[in-house]
Parts: sequence; structure tokens; C-alpha cells
Amino acid sequence: MTTFANQLKNEIARIAKKEVRAETAQLKQASAKFRSEIAALKRHIATLEAAVKRLSKSQPKTPKMVGAPVENLRFRADGFGTLRKKLGLSAEQMGKLIGVSALSVYHWEQGKSRPRASHLPAIAAVRKLGKKEALAKLGKP
Repeated sequence: MTTFANQLKNEIARIAKKEVRAETAQLKQASAKFRSEIAALKRHIATLEAAVKRLSKSQPKTPKMVGAPVENLRFRADGFGTLRKKLGLSAEQMGKLIGVSALSVYHWEQGKSRPRASHLPAIAAVRKLGKKEALAKLGKP
């Protein structure tokens, strides 16, 4: 009886292993298929991200202003220098009116740099001031 029981156990174990092997083979195939699909999707995403990056570099950046819409403000270095001289202000005083340093004012006048879009409304406001008004804003008589 022992040999019969052992043979039965062995046969059941063999059949169970065979069934498990068949099931795991299907799962392994599905897993491999999913992994290859995921890899393909990752490659596709990488190419799309590269294309977006390339396109974003080729398009000109437009400044985003918060608040009320601003009219088209322009800046000319020589006009800015003339304005400062017309108002009789030093670069430091002009910088205080606009909210920047004197060095920034010098660089703008010499054309070494351009003011940020956030400074253009302040420059436009200074353009509308007269000499007395500008000095009054600075707190000088």
C-alpha cells in the first residue's frame, strides 16, 4: 500500500507541476509582451518630449504679464538716455524712479542690456513725467 500511495502522490505532483508550468508559461509570455509594450511606449514618449522641447526652443517666447493688459511698450537706448538728461536726473535717481539700480540704467543707455518686460510700464510712466514731477517723486524740491 505504501508503494501505491507513493506512486499516487508522485503522479499527482507530476500532473500539478505540469499544470502550473503551463499556467506560468502563459503568464511569462504575457509579462514579456507587456514589458516590450511598455518599453515601446517609453521610447515613443521620449521622442515626443524631444520634439516638444525642439519646438519650444524654435518659437519666440512671449512675456506673460499679470494684471491689466499692457499696450505695446517699446524701448530705445538712445531715447532713454535723452529722457534722463531732459529730466535732469542722475542714473541713480532714474533708477530709484523705475525701481532698478544705477548700473542697470547705465547698461540700458549704452545698449549693453535691455530692461525686463516688468520694467517697461515704469519707464513709460516716467516718460509722462515732467522735470518738477520727477523731482517731487524723488522727494527733492
